[in-house]
Amino acid sequence: MWASIISEWLSLIFRWLHVIAAVAWIGSSFYFIALDLSLKPRDTLPKGVMGEAWQVHGGGFYHIVKYLVAPAQMPSELTWFKWEAYTTWLSGFVLMIVVYYLNADLFLVDKSILDLTPVQAGLFSFGSLALAWLLYEAACRSGLARHELPFAIGGYVFLVALTYAFTHVLSGRGAFNQIGAIIGTIMVANVFAVIIPNQKKIVAALLAGEAPDPKLGKAGKERSVHNNYLTLPVVVLMISNHYPLLFGTRYNWAIVAIVLALGPVIRHFFNERHKGHPSPWWVWGVAAAGMIAILLLSAAGPRDAKTAAATPPSFAQVTEIVSSRCSMCHAAEPVWDGIVAAPKGVLLDNADNIQRNARLIARNAAWSSAMPPGNITEITADERAVLAAWAGGQ
Repeated sequence: MWASIISEWLSLIFRWLHVIAAVAWIGSSFYFIALDLSLKPRDTLPKGVMGEAWQVHGGGFYHIVKYLVAPAQMPSELTWFKWEAYTTWLSGFVLMIVVYYLNADLFLVDKSILDLTPVQAGLFSFGSLALAWLLYEAACRSGLARHELPFAIGGYVFLVALTYAFTHVLSGRGAFNQIGAIIGTIMVANVFAVIIPNQKKIVAALLAGEAPDPKLGKAGKERSVHNNYLTLPVVVLMISNHYPLLFGTRYNWAIVAIVLALGPVIRHFFNERHKGHPSPWWVWGVAAAGMIAILLLSAAGPRDAKTAAATPPSFAQVTEIVSSRCSMCHAAEPVWDGIVAAPKGVLLDNADNIQRNARLIARNAAWSSAMPPGNITEITADERAVLAAWAGGQ
């Protein structure tokens, strides 16, 4: 019992920290990209300054200037923006261990997809996390990133291919979390391995009385732009585990492909506005079409969906399925090892509770394969079809 309670509290504490750090990181990232794009050149600016911006916030006025490379003299105080990113990744990785690795049989493995042991699933997850970042880093350092459009298309195809592979190895929930973790790792590694080291080299050059290399700032800006366009997709992927019709359906990989495309498109709208360019209103038409496509794909049912029988099932059939596949956890006193209370407080241990939670049952176990997690109780496609037919008549 205590192991389960401690695990739950660790999940809460690190999820809270993860969200707070992510809000701080994303907020500062969005702000500086918007600031950078809105800077205006003036003839009266000091030498080496590429632009300035006047802003008002909280009753005060701010005058901001940006140097093309660095000021001629090092200022006495300098604020660094890095711990938000590091804390986001570190707390997120702890969450992966607590939620996914220590409960791999529930959230990372789905034996109906691939019969992995928890250790195998954990090693696959960690190994693919490291390998994906190494491939991205190699592509950037090879000079491919200088060709923005081909690099963006190649990166998109790479992430979609990874998603398709993950949905054929891990559970749907695990696959979505894994691709989100990979994108998040790439983003934090950009800060840790390129942006901050390059800024430190610029500072060191200034302190030594030398002219900093302009390539350092350019490389940092390149990685910062990558992060800017990856932010919206990774946020969706990180909260997707709350939405079974996203990760637990037949075309879950295609849903991720659409999300990966929509995020950068939406960022393009705001970036163009920050530049002072005409607003590309077409973006919202594309976004609406993408969301409709996700809606239709999410209605396709689970991977092994079967057509329901023409004759509506009896409630006795439904009760038998739920009792044998769900009630060992969703009961006042769960009998599943490590679970001390019904998940989400949902009780399915009698006919009244089953009827009351018809929509939740349908969403999680009929229209998607989210429950039982990892199909741990081995519910069959025929049983899901029975639940779907019953739910359709409610």
